[in-house]
Amino acid sequence: MIALSGRWLVAILLAGAMTQGAPVWAQTPAPAAAPEKKEEEKKPSLWDEFKLFSYIESSATFNLHGRSRGIPGATSSGDTNLLRFYDIEEGFTFNMAEFSIKRDPNEAFPFGMGLVLTAGEDAQKNHSIGILREETDAFPFRNTPRFDLQEAYISGRIPVGNGLVLKAGKWVTLLGYEVIESPSNLNFSRGYLFTLAIPLTHTGVIASYNFTDWLSAQLGVVLGWDDSKNINHGVSFTGQVALTPIKDLTTAVNFIVGPEQADNTRDYRYVIDLTATYTGIKSLTLGANVDYGAEDNDAFLVSIGRQDPDARWYGVAGYVAYDWTEKLRTALRQEWFRDEQGARTATAGGLTLLSTTATLQYAIWKGLVGRLEYRHDQGNENVFKCGDSGCRSKSQDTLSVSLFYRFL
Repeated sequence: MIALSGRWLVAILLAGAMTQGAPVWAQTPAPAAAPEKKEEEKKPSLWDEFKLFSYIESSATFNLHGRSRGIPGATSSGDTNLLRFYDIEEGFTFNMAEFSIKRDPNEAFPFGMGLVLTAGEDAQKNHSIGILREETDAFPFRNTPRFDLQEAYISGRIPVGNGLVLKAGKWVTLLGYEVIESPSNLNFSRGYLFTLAIPLTHTGVIASYNFTDWLSAQLGVVLGWDDSKNINHGVSFTGQVALTPIKDLTTAVNFIVGPEQADNTRDYRYVIDLTATYTGIKSLTLGANVDYGAEDNDAFLVSIGRQDPDARWYGVAGYVAYDWTEKLRTALRQEWFRDEQGARTATAGGLTLLSTTATLQYAIWKGLVGRLEYRHDQGNENVFKCGDSGCRSKSQDTLSVSLFYRFL
């Protein structure tokens, strides 16, 4: 009996050890995981804050109707597309090679700079007076170098409020919806407001201040329209008020006012420029541009003996672009421009222009983008298909094929 009890006692003890052993092992706390080391946020270096941009572009433009033989009043015998800017030449054009490096000043390092170097036939048309061009050089500037110092400036941040930024040197104008750099535009060709209504660059000093995330302003003193020489020893004033009233809608009111004629500080030129962009609908971009300009005693009107030589010009442009895929985009521009006295187009009786531009854009490979564009220009007078016998058409139709490759 005692032996049996002993055997039972041993069995009970073994069973208890087995049944209790598993829970004990399971409840044994696992070794504490090593605390994750939070990666320290790497502060950007000074070099990381520089913005690089570079591209090349070539194109071919074919005039389907309204081709002109040379430009009236100019020394040219080639076929041209009148009242155009970069695409004035019919046929192949090496448009642009650009390299840009810029840095905006900030609290950490309150100094910045900008340098934009360009080459090509577009660059030849962008010269500022005093830098690779004199005031006697006339559009389309075929006698000037095919490279340009498009921008060259230094900037600094003054710790006042949200930070007042001063910039001195040469930079592109605040005015206009379209810009010099083709990859940043919805269309290949530039519209009449870019070509005829506003300047390209300024040389001087400008201050900018961000009041809030949705309101900023700029005000500058410059030597004039595309003038780095100060041909009249006067100054012009330019500025901008930029407003984002709702998300995805950006607007700006820009202006420039001052004397622009050589050796003349009495007669002023004025331009008010409004731009707006809305991107609140997926894949859709909507844009608008409105300009009004005037000049006292315009030099061209004075030269032809107009009794009232004061000039006025105004226009509006609308833009619609849709991204069908990541690679495919279509864009449409509709534009109306009125040169009331003919000062901007050198047409003595004044001129009204309508233009419709349709652009198909396709991203071929990485930074390589192709564009196919059809454009119809219509005037209220015969200003196209010009030659030795005068101008014989009120309209002009062109087809353009262009390629640009963006390196940076």
